[in-house]
Amino acid sequence: MIIYLGNHSSLEFGYLQGKYGNMGWLLSPKSLPKTKLRSFIPVAFDNDAYSVKEGEQWNEDTWLKMLDKMEKDKVKPEWVLVPDVVGDKRATLANFFLYREAISRRGWPVAMSVCEGMKPQEIPSTVDIIFVGGKSSKWKFESLPMWTQAFPRVHVGRVNSLEKLKLCKELGVESVDGTHWFRFRKPEEYLQDFINFFENGRDQND
Repeated sequence: MIIYLGNHSSLEFGYLQGKYGNMGWLLSPKSLPKTKLRSFIPVAFDNDAYSVKEGEQWNEDTWLKMLDKMEKDKVKPEWVLVPDVVGDKRATLANFFLYREAISRRGWPVAMSVCEGMKPQEIPSTVDIIFVGGKSSKWKFESLPMWTQAFPRVHVGRVNSLEKLKLCKELGVESVDGTHWFRFRKPEEYLQDFINFFENGRDQND
């Protein structure tokens, strides 16, 4: 299971990636220009929809420019998330059909965010990976078994505790992301948590 930590590049991150190979960067239109990509660090791409504040609009042009830069630089992402509307089922589904082609025509795996009210049977067949997001953490983790049973590739957003990491691993989740680790904890604290997770949860398929 890959753990994406934004574009975090501390010595602790480098140590974990070098020793276990399960760390990556989750980038976005805002963070890509600030990041020097490394061939040995897996990358996936978000869309900054979650950070849009009330009264503001998501910036389509910035997202499309990110795709153009990725293509120009020959980036090979694990997946790219179609722009979603956080917590809005209908708008997110509509956006999928509006923006999917911008990702798929470049040969990149297409991720779709799922939120409250969605069911597996509503997901278009052209989705490559499910991004379990939503507004409520309660809904996210209660619905997670449903998504992992229905789809082979599942990513979970905002996974910020050792307990939730273990749960995602047990359910067969492909990847998770979380920024709480390095924003609100000391490096030696989250480093030890990740070491414990990798050492106690490794199997022959890792």
